[in-house]
Amino acid sequence: MPRRPLSCNPVKVPRFGSPNCPNSGTLPPVLGQLTVRAMANQFYQPGEQRSAKVSDLFAAIAPRYDFINDLQSFGLHRRWKNRLVQMAGVQAGARALDVCCGTGDISQRLAQAGAKVTGIDFSEPMLAVARQRSADRRVREAAPVTQELADSAVRAPEFIQGDAMKLPFADGSFDIVTVGYGLRNLSHWQTGIEEMFRVAKPGGRVLVLDFGKPDNALWRSLYFTYLRLCVPLLGLIFCRNAAAYAYILESLRHYPAQNGVAAKMRKLGMANVRIVNLLGGVMSINYGERAAA
Repeated sequence: MPRRPLSCNPVKVPRFGSPNCPNSGTLPPVLGQLTVRAMANQFYQPGEQRSAKVSDLFAAIAPRYDFINDLQSFGLHRRWKNRLVQMAGVQAGARALDVCCGTGDISQRLAQAGAKVTGIDFSEPMLAVARQRSADRRVREAAPVTQELADSAVRAPEFIQGDAMKLPFADGSFDIVTVGYGLRNLSHWQTGIEEMFRVAKPGGRVLVLDFGKPDNALWRSLYFTYLRLCVPLLGLIFCRNAAAYAYILESLRHYPAQNGVAAKMRKLGMANVRIVNLLGGVMSINYGERAAA
């Protein structure tokens, strides 16, 4: 499809000052086009078509997914994932499930902490990256030469393809169930939480890391502006795909973020539910425990 020529006139676009109260603003033409694309994002489709669209998105960005994550978060996503694993309270030999595992960042961290990890994701291109990264890590690490070292060696995560809303595991299978930047992408995020709760053992921990919605209106406005303008621009420059990263804000607008997830955890009867806000709520970790039998 031919592109419309760029105009020298500024483009009028909505500005997300708050989740529910847009107002008009003026932006330069190129940034205005990025914003318009974000508003009618090709990868966001409510309802039953959501999974297919999200699958297309991750197939498009899988090769550069980790690189763009480093850029858009200034490397801070690594600290946030470490914090999640710390909160999970991993004990040696604990069974952990990493839902929507993507390229395996959280899965690898759980394994390094001593857990026996299964990572599950519906995107085969993302899983291919996860498996390759895991294999590369094993090559870099020298093989154990004694039984003592063999017993203490990190066990590589197992990566499988599957549906986060229909987890292929029995009730009460895991000590730890995590999801990082995945719950927001499900067509029914509530079902995702319910499935995580179902497969957690009594006393098991359930943790959700994702983009948040800051309570402070000014900080939220600045943050949404960054997601609306800067993040798609990074996608355009490094992946030649602005829409794939404009999707973040579009999906966040339809997601209840940390407060909604916490409310759902309480409704399911989880114990010790809490929210850890990061950077003033820009990111958040939801934590809950399945009550002991």
